[in-house]
Amino acid sequence: MWYVINYVFRRRVRLPIDLKPRIHLASPHMSAQGYEMEYIQEAFRTNWIAPLGENVDGFEHELAAKVGIKYATALTSGTAAIHLALKTVGIGPGDLVFCQSLTFSATANPIHYERATPVFIDSNHTWNMCPQALKKAFEKYISLGKKPKAVLVVHLYGLAADLDPILEICEEFNVPLIEDAAESLGSFYKGKATGTLGELGAYSFNGNKIITTSGGGMLVSNDQEKISKAKFWATQAREPAKHYEHKELGYNYRLSNILAGIGRGQLKVLEERVAQKKHIYEYYKKAFSDIEHITMMPVQDYDQPNYWLSCIQLRDKLKPIDILKALHAHNIDARPIWKPMHLQPYYKDFDFVTLRKQSSVAEDIFAHGLCLPSDTKMSDEDLNRVVQVVKGLWGSL
Repeated sequence: MWYVINYVFRRRVRLPIDLKPRIHLASPHMSAQGYEMEYIQEAFRTNWIAPLGENVDGFEHELAAKVGIKYATALTSGTAAIHLALKTVGIGPGDLVFCQSLTFSATANPIHYERATPVFIDSNHTWNMCPQALKKAFEKYISLGKKPKAVLVVHLYGLAADLDPILEICEEFNVPLIEDAAESLGSFYKGKATGTLGELGAYSFNGNKIITTSGGGMLVSNDQEKISKAKFWATQAREPAKHYEHKELGYNYRLSNILAGIGRGQLKVLEERVAQKKHIYEYYKKAFSDIEHITMMPVQDYDQPNYWLSCIQLRDKLKPIDILKALHAHNIDARPIWKPMHLQPYYKDFDFVTLRKQSSVAEDIFAHGLCLPSDTKMSDEDLNRVVQVVKGLWGSL
């Protein structure tokens, strides 16, 4: 173990440093073939350095074809995609949106962009929205004379939510379903791509996602009118006039032609990335199979996940923070499970619907869960480093 002297506030602090290469949680991974550069260079050659161009059009068409849907519009982020999805179904001030609680804040925040009200729904054994809790929420609010304007479901860490019963409930009450598929590009529910079963779906191409454009997103739907309207709003809601005419509030949400070129190249290796993510998951699963107090995130029979992040749950004296600290000390990234929205200080005063009388499924997953490194550039040697640190902690008990 080596040490460095860190001069902080004029104090000499000796910090242990593990000189082995850093293992990232999930980082950008460009294609070995250089597909991305081909599209970027073409954009430079033709001087299309703008939020429109051949790469933007191509990326939209190619992603739509990849997931099996008719229409798509490329945007600056998955958050922007969720925001415009909510707008296209008419979400406005005071409207109710039923939203999965166990998720990243980018799922819920766009509800507030439109000054609507979220009602958070608990998870079940799938880690995603519980259909029974969703039904309970509908019955509660319908009895109060309030009907939600949309349901927002998440495919957490690439695990598909159980969509059939959720869709059935939404159809019963005639409420549109929006899929937050930010983490699940490449995942399938009963043979259909996540993001394509609801009225609209949102994907993310942030730097840590399974494919990336550095920052970016995509809104998809089989409803051409909704996608056209979203594209209109995303380009500052400029009317088709010779001068700059604006009758509605618009946004600067269109993806750059350069970044779309990266996305086109990345899309060519999506299946390779999913295969490597699955290998990482299976490696951890086999390595920890002899530790009864470690369970892997649940994969359902209907589910063909992209395994974006491999997550574990702990049932023993060890806490996620213990493993987190140990991994960080060995220059290895890891992070806690998303803190549920109903526990977040900003959202703590909003309603939360669960089937449990005490605590909740989402809280339990958060309290006992941890995301392990799932970088597609990891070697088996890297995976073994992670495993040995975790097993070493168990051996010390």
